[in-house]
Amino acid sequence: MSEPDGARRRGSLVSAMNWMGGLGLLLFWLPVFGPLIAGVVGGLKAGSVGRAVPAALLPAVGIGLMTMAGIAYLTDTFGWGVLAGAGVTAWLLAGIGPMLVGAIIGGAFSRPER
Repeated sequence: MSEPDGARRRGSLVSAMNWMGGLGLLLFWLPVFGPLIAGVVGGLKAGSVGRAVPAALLPAVGIGLMTMAGIAYLTDTFGWGVLAGAGVTAWLLAGIGPMLVGAIIGGAFSRPER
């Protein structure tokens, strides 16, 4: 069924994060082009650059926070958890460049809303 022009569905941040994560895992064997393709598809699913950039960055920060909580729980020391969480977050954000570029490209080329 066709939607009227005024009811056009906008992109979703959660959907974009899922697409970027899933395609990033499937295309891990392509060093630069895998994350780039995942970013472009996720950016198209996000619907705009404003939603595509957080969709690329939020999973890295979330994994860092989960690592911090897990290490702090396992070692009973909050300091080691913060150190491990910050290290994992920095490591993930350092390797997110191609995905972020792809997300910006995909968000820029997504269909504009009327």
